[in-house]
Amino acid sequence: MSDEGYINLFQTLDLDESANPGEVRRTYKRMMKGLVMDIARAEITEERRSHFLLEMAKLNAAVYVLRDKDMREAYWNQRTELIALEEKWSAVATKDPEAADDYRKEYDGKLRSFLSRYVEEVMLEAGRDKECFEASHWDPAHERHAFRLLRHYRHGLYNTILERLPYYEVTRPDIDWNERTKTVAALIAHEEG
Repeated sequence: MSDEGYINLFQTLDLDESANPGEVRRTYKRMMKGLVMDIARAEITEERRSHFLLEMAKLNAAVYVLRDKDMREAYWNQRTELIALEEKWSAVATKDPEAADDYRKEYDGKLRSFLSRYVEEVMLEAGRDKECFEASHWDPAHERHAFRLLRHYRHGLYNTILERLPYYEVTRPDIDWNERTKTVAALIAHEEG
């Protein structure tokens, strides 16, 4: 089962799950410093600004969540539970459609909550955090622009996940184009006559 789409804050910082808060902070500061230097060297276009803000928001969220033991555990437990629920739903989908629908409802609610929390809310909260603010120079203008950007990013992750789920399969319509052409021609002739 793929975990693609479930934001992994450890991967954002290139750390494994056993990293301690000190490693999280050191890695964050090193990566943020590199990002700020990249921003200073680059000619800022709208596309680059969006890219840099998204990367900055991801780094801020990663340190904000992973340095705090309780937030880290809550995040990782929610993520793990969501992946397990997707696996259960996928396993049940072919055997029992009614039970699969119950899993789908539960899963969809939890997925939306998880992505909303860790892609939008936490990333915006992290920008207001003192440690993140000092390292990233995040300000209200960044937050205003990032709000739209993070919503778009969240929808992208949601769609990435939906594409592999059981109910996402869509059958192509069976269209008889000759019949449709005749119907349209008849409608046009009726309106003209």
